[in-house]
Order: sequence, then structure tokens, then C-alpha cells
Amino acid sequence: MSKYEIPEYSRAAVITEFGGDLEVREVPIPELEPGGALVRIEAATVCGSDVHVWDGSLSAGGIRPIVPPVIPGHEMTGRVVALGEGRVPLVGGGDVAVGDRIVFGPGRCGSCYFCAVANQPSLCANRKHYGDNCEQYPYLVGSFSEYTYVYPSSRKVLVPDNVKSEWSSAGSCALRTVFNAYERLGRIQPWQTVVIQGAGPLGLFATALAAQSGAERIIVVGAPDARLKLATAWGAHDVVSVEDASSSEDRVAAVRELTGGHGAEIVQEWSGGRTAFAEGLDMVRRGGRFLIGGQVGPQLAEIQPSKIMRNHLDIIGSMSASESHYWQAMKFLSSTQDRFDFDQMLTGRYGLHQVSNALRAMQDLSAIKPVIDPTLTESGQQ
Repeated sequence: MSKYEIPEYSRAAVITEFGGDLEVREVPIPELEPGGALVRIEAATVCGSDVHVWDGSLSAGGIRPIVPPVIPGHEMTGRVVALGEGRVPLVGGGDVAVGDRIVFGPGRCGSCYFCAVANQPSLCANRKHYGDNCEQYPYLVGSFSEYTYVYPSSRKVLVPDNVKSEWSSAGSCALRTVFNAYERLGRIQPWQTVVIQGAGPLGLFATALAAQSGAERIIVVGAPDARLKLATAWGAHDVVSVEDASSSEDRVAAVRELTGGHGAEIVQEWSGGRTAFAEGLDMVRRGGRFLIGGQVGPQLAEIQPSKIMRNHLDIIGSMSASESHYWQAMKFLSSTQDRFDFDQMLTGRYGLHQVSNALRAMQDLSAIKPVIDPTLTESGQQ
């Protein structure tokens, strides 16, 4: 039995039409399946892909269809207020208890080819997402809400006591995605140069991890200046502003100049920009590695495939993460906060009635990582 009083409904911000203002609705609290959980949201954060859910571009040829009405959001930290019947295990050992503070991934089956054979659970054929239709059971499957349902098949990770809920929320998407990508990338040698395309949350966490991995030189390509300043604070040795280097040719030339004309041993694409893939190919040194982690939209890119063959390049795609990367992300936030000021990434707190403003701030790059606090009311009181 829960020690918390559970309401019948949860207030949630809901997308009713692509690109429009979100509505705050009362959404039913679902009955819990065995192994499921209900969490009260302590903090949710806005991901770039939430903007694509809201504006409809993710549904129009992106990585999955979106059918409104939808509670957006998949980055969250929640306090467990109720559990379904049976054991609810924690990643790393032990069981979830009411009162625990957790992050969690999408549901996965554990038995399909990708889960059980290829050991690539981020490609699970039976994935259950957050940020889906809220008129179908279990209704509360988005983070911009007072409460969220946690699928029985979602892996649950305990948040360390010294990690703020806002940090763990951001880490539950961008940082765990970067950890998965770095595992696929392989070792960064201490004499290698790393170019990171994009200075959003993914690019910034990738910068921090490149610095922690001991890269000799890190070059970040992005904008605006506030993001590049944070990239420098987190380990970038050089930055290339896309506002100053406004063309593809200018950006490639700037990276080539900074690397003595050779290019970088490792280039990572985290921007999602339409021209970024083709530009990245021209920034990689011969024999180098090109990691693609930010291209979630439907845009097409024109490239010259012979560059890959002629320059003997490794092209590495990486999507999402497994439960081990969520666990690693929490440990990183716990152990490196003396080196990286994670508060600098957080830009503004918004109530459920202000989610539209938060999405627009993310869209126009005026915010790096907006925080959604469901306890904030229209009067600004908690």
C-alpha cells in the first residue's frame, strides 16, 4: 500500500494540434500493471526531440509516428508513489521501493532479436515510448505532467542522493545517449582531436565526456554564443560559431585550419542540422571516425560516397541507449560535478501552463535545457 495519497487525475500539458499552444488537462491516473509504477514528477526537462513532436516534424517522416492528443516529454525524474504487484527490480540490483527517486527508459520486451540476440535494446522491435497518445491506456506516458506511469518493461535506475532532479532528468536522455554513442565509438586516444557538431545538450554532454576521456583537443561547432561559452567551460579548446562561419564551406575551412589542414581523428554529429552530415564528412581526417547521433528528422543529405571509401572512414550510427547507459549517466553526474557545473545547462523553470513557452525557447535556441516544474502555478507559487 502506498504511503502517498493518489489522486484520480493528474494535470498534464497536452498537444492537441501540431505547433499550437498546449492545453492543461486532467488525465486519469491508470491502474498499475504488475511490475509497473506511478511516479510524481520532481523535474522534467525539454529535449530537442520534444520540439519535433510538438511541431509535427517527428511524425512526418521522422523516427516514429505521433498521434495527438499527446503528453510530450520523455526526460524526467520521479518519486515513486505507488507500485504494481510483484517485484519491480532496479538496474544494478535491488528492488524499487515507494519513496525512491528514479529515472527510467522506454519499455522494451527483452526477448526480440535486438534485445536478446544482438544486445542492442535501443532497437527493440516492441518498444513502448513516452510522449505517446494520452487517450489510450495507460494515459500518463509523458513527462510534462504531475504524475507519470512507468511501464513494467521500463528499466528503473535509482538517482544518487547528490544528483539534483533537474540534472538526472537531463541525464536520462542526452547524457545516456552520449554514453551509448561513446561505447559504439570506441576509445578516444589522448593524442586525438575531437570535433563536435552542435552545442545543444547532446553536444555539450559529448564535450564533457570527450574532456573526461582525455582528448588532446576538442573543437565545438555551434551557436549561439552562450552555448559555446558553456562548451568552453566544459572542455572545448576551440569553438567555431555557425553565426560567423555561416556557410558549409566556411565551417569546414575553419575546422581544417584548426587541425593543420588534416581534419580531426573523430567527428561527432549532434546538431541535427540539415547540412551537418555532409560537412562532417569533410571535417574527418583520413582514416578517422564519424559518429552520427543527432539526425532524427526526415531531411535528406546529398553526399559523395567515394569520400567514405577513399578516406577509409568509419561511419557509426547511434540511437538512444540501454539501461546500462542510464546507470552510467547517473554515476557521471554524481562523480564529476566538481569538474562540470551542470546547473549552467539549465535555463528557466516553467509550469505546466507554460510548456508552450518552453518549447518555443528550445526551438529558437534561447534556452539550452528548460525545466518543467509541475508544482509551479500560474501565480508562480509552488
